[in-house]
Amino acid sequence: MPTNVVMPQMGESIFEGTITKWLKKVGDSVQRDEPLFEISTDKVDAEIPASASGVLREIKVAEGATVEINTVVAVIAEIGEASGGGDAVTVDAAKEAKASAVATAPENAHEPVPPPGGGSQPSAARQTENKKDEPTPPPADGDPLNAPEGFANSTASSSASNGSGAGPGTNVVMPQMGESIFEGTITKWLKKAGDTVQRDEPLFEISTDKVDAEIPAPASGVLREIKVQEGKTVEINTVVAVIGGRGAGAASPQTSPSAPSPDKKQAAPSAPQPQQAAASASAGERIRSSPLVRRIAKDNNLDLGQISGTGSGGRITKEDALGHLSQHGKGSAAPAPQASAPAASVATTSPAAQAQPSAAAASGAQVGAPTPGELVPLSKMRGIIAQRMVESKHTSAHVHTVFKIDMTRIVRLREKEKSKYEQRNGVKLTFMPFIASAAVTCLRKMPIINASMEGNAIRYHQNINLGIAVALDWGLIVPVVKQAEERSFLGIARAIADLAARARAKKLKPEEASGGTFTITNPGIFGEQFGTPVINQPETAILGVGGMFKEPTVLTDADGNDTIAIRSIMRLTLGFDHRIIDGADAGKFMAEMKKTLENWTGEIG
Repeated sequence: MPTNVVMPQMGESIFEGTITKWLKKVGDSVQRDEPLFEISTDKVDAEIPASASGVLREIKVAEGATVEINTVVAVIAEIGEASGGGDAVTVDAAKEAKASAVATAPENAHEPVPPPGGGSQPSAARQTENKKDEPTPPPADGDPLNAPEGFANSTASSSASNGSGAGPGTNVVMPQMGESIFEGTITKWLKKAGDTVQRDEPLFEISTDKVDAEIPAPASGVLREIKVQEGKTVEINTVVAVIGGRGAGAASPQTSPSAPSPDKKQAAPSAPQPQQAAASASAGERIRSSPLVRRIAKDNNLDLGQISGTGSGGRITKEDALGHLSQHGKGSAAPAPQASAPAASVATTSPAAQAQPSAAAASGAQVGAPTPGELVPLSKMRGIIAQRMVESKHTSAHVHTVFKIDMTRIVRLREKEKSKYEQRNGVKLTFMPFIASAAVTCLRKMPIINASMEGNAIRYHQNINLGIAVALDWGLIVPVVKQAEERSFLGIARAIADLAARARAKKLKPEEASGGTFTITNPGIFGEQFGTPVINQPETAILGVGGMFKEPTVLTDADGNDTIAIRSIMRLTLGFDHRIIDGADAGKFMAEMKKTLENWTGEIG
């Protein structure tokens, strides 16, 4: 099947690009990731690589033409398809089309590919590795509204769209959940092959490095085929399932032919050995990797020639790059792995190996010997958390300061008002809005705590976007209360309750879990005195909230007389980046927090 090549989005604020040069002509063979054309935008000039291997069958946009992002600019056909296609245009024909492109609206001149869920499409450099087999053609009848308001993008054949149930049906793709998200992991299928599904009904759950979310069905019909199984990570726009018309039956009640069983995955012998990949790189052959892998290598100063590729044909996968980074650090080279290492690893964790006791164990010689526990791979979210925490420790010079806060005044106010407050406002009165409101007040006075580092400069943010860490059964997420400085106490309380509830229900939007400028985390709910939290990059400070404890405290009256009283004490910890925040500034901020909370006079709504 052909693969559409689209005008990529080269940045959040870029909506169009100009093709300055085609590096291939119609009929030329192209390799995936080989430079295909050059573009110019208002921010960058760039070479765009081919999204698939094959033959350049058609050039739709000539050199010099400016088109909107996601416009189809070319078509790459598989080798066997190229000779049969009679609809290919020549470069000259494409140039002749330039005049009409100038005079005609972009939507009439080209074929835009609708972004999933209204978000941005990935650049051509980020196309899925499965694109060759699973292209994303434009929606039926050119209607971008075919995609639901949720997230899943779909394409349908004419037979599927007219309800006959024949033909390829409606493709369900891995959605793009944000501009910087290139892949997702299917954590759970909510339907099985053969089930009837309704449009916008939850179909499967995914996990990305920003959010966990339920993805709705893009059309009504029968779930004919599941192409990607639970636990598998694929790039955005990969076709993960097919929905047929109501008359269509499932291709298989279990797994589709495209989704190999676990046994087949383990037995696949076609992938080259890591030593072979390393040897080919050292022999001067072109290193095969995706744009995402090259970006990881560039950001972390990695030499791709030193990384063994385990993908098809020796391709270096994202897992190869991240594994090398976690094991050897930035800018380092790793020795080639021993051939026996993978086999040894499998043998240690194989259930069959554990089920068969050795002769020595059977004779009693090994009684009491230690046995390995269960080896469970990291979930998508857990892996991302691990990566982010290590990156933060490598990036920021972490320092922590702890202050004791007498919360007695607020405790008494809350006990007096909480019932009426919930009846009046429909939200519970917790301690978090008090702390968040106090933080906003203090951040206004000390903007350096709300700043971030950009290269060799400091970015002073105009808005205060409060990240509120939410513990989930499967990990941790930080939804963000945007423009908190413009919200009242009640507005902050409602926003925190809403974001936390939707985070636990997997209903957050990607933009609601990004863009924070200062984070508050509350591990004190589990009873700890205080913690030393890790800074949420690219922020420069994080506030840790400890538990509330009744403690004997010395009180001094206006005449200087001391007494001991039982007070409600909480410890707040400020973790800050010493590169731009001095200890004096951190101390001033926390002293202001202490003063604001201990002498609370604010309205609570």
